[in-house]
Amino acid sequence: MNYDLIVHVDLDSRPILDLALSNISNYLNALTEEMFRVALVANGPAVTLFANPDDALRETLASLKAEGVSFKVCANALRKFGVEQASLPKACEVVPAGVVEIVRLQRNGYAYIKP
Repeated sequence: MNYDLIVHVDLDSRPILDLALSNISNYLNALTEEMFRVALVANGPAVTLFANPDDALRETLASLKAEGVSFKVCANALRKFGVEQASLPKACEVVPAGVVEIVRLQRNGYAYIKP
């Protein structure tokens, strides 16, 4: 069975981002015997949450990245909201278009959730 997962965040809401990160942690902890990939895709206003993050968020992202989670941030949204790529944590990867990345991942078998 395929357990690959996309977690989609598109709102400028720290509580929603925190819920998404908690969902990811819980997912990792629940499937210790399975091989899978997890990607958080941020687009729209959510990209502002990744600009110059506080230490707690930076540490959470780094920890989850070390466990294999990928963080994909939409380049279109970065431009629209005036976020410089240099302000993103090292854990983040910029993708050309968040919605295209979601479709690409779904075509590759990822399940989609949006907290």
